[in-house]
This record gives sequence, C-alpha cells and structure tokens, in this order.
Amino acid sequence: MATETPRISLAGLGALLVDGAQGTFSDSTQELVWAVANTALTLEGVREAVPGMNNLLVVFDPLAVDPQTIAEQLKSLWGSTDAHAVAGAHHTIPVSYGGERGEDLAGWAAHCCMSVDEAVQRHAAATYTVAAIGAMPGFPYLSGLDPQLAWARRGTPRLKVAEGAVIIGGPQAGIMPMTAPSGWHILGHTDIKLFDVNAQSPVLLRPGDKIRFAISEIRA
Repeated sequence: MATETPRISLAGLGALLVDGAQGTFSDSTQELVWAVANTALTLEGVREAVPGMNNLLVVFDPLAVDPQTIAEQLKSLWGSTDAHAVAGAHHTIPVSYGGERGEDLAGWAAHCCMSVDEAVQRHAAATYTVAAIGAMPGFPYLSGLDPQLAWARRGTPRLKVAEGAVIIGGPQAGIMPMTAPSGWHILGHTDIKLFDVNAQSPVLLRPGDKIRFAISEIRA
C-alpha cells in the first residue's frame, strides 16, 4: 500500500488529477495507479479513469457528485489499495535502426558515449512495460529504458514524425502509432501497426503489456 499521500487537483469541471509521482518514475507507484484506476470506476459518478505516468486522471459527472467527495474517496483508495502488476500480453517489436527513418541514431549514441552497435544492443536488451497509453490513440509510454540511454527531448519538436517511429524522450521509450508532431528522438522504425481505427480492437498495446525490441537491421 502507498505511504505517500498523492497530490489531487482539479483538471477542469469534471476531472481530478491524482499525482503520485515522487521524483523519478516508480514501477510500484505505476502498479498502484493501475489498481486504483480499476477500483475508481466503481465509485458513484465516475465515468472514466485514465492512467498516466505515476498519475491518474479521473473523469466524473459534476452534476452527480462534487469534486471534494471524489477527491476524498480517491485519497482513501490510494492509501488502502494493494498495488499489483497487470498480467499484460507480451509483444516482440522488430526494429530497423538508423537510416532515413532513424535519423537520430548516431547523435543519440554519441550523446550516450557509446558506439551505435552498443547503444542499439542495450536498447534491444531491455524489457519494457507499457506504463500508460496517451498523447494520441495507441501511443505507449514505455518504462524500462536503460538510464544510460536517456536523452532529454528536443528543444524544438518535429512537426511530422512517421507512424512506426521507435523513439525515446528523456527516460522513456515509445513508438509512434500514427504520423504526428513529436519532440522525441527517432532511433528507428517498425512496421508493426499500433492503432487501426477499423480493427475490432483498435489499440494493440495496453497498460501492463511487456515489450521487447528485436533488431532487424542497423543502418549507418
């Protein structure tokens, strides 16, 4: 159970943000976020509970319940709910590193004081967890990046990062589910489709899923 009281703040007229972050990302806090999200859906007036990175957005009906009541209930849940890992699916994502669709690879390796091969091998050696889905439909925020591979996001975001781009931003890894602006660094590309609006299950990845990157090729 959690020992730190989360910060709870209004996020518009019908939502509360429960922020459990205590500095660096915590896997145990994220597991608590998942557990509280599931239980919060049983509260009267709650419409949706959306896990973020060590935080939780709870959407409620302001005509059915007041925010103070929801906030007190969420604080109680945070302190009394047992955190547990989600038994997610396992995915292997093949990646073509570098080349025209991995333009930041060499700069990233230099930033890490590694050769390209060493940086890629370390990136592919980790097991990543889908901590949250957000920013855009199907976008996975991945925990588990080797701290030595972290690189702060670009000062100026690119206006067009292609669908399938395998990226890092700060201490997190990710994969672009569609072409969109992003300030994350592009290491490579995968042909695995993360979001398909016409599919029965449009989003491939879910919180708690595990990911391994498989090296298809490394291009200079």
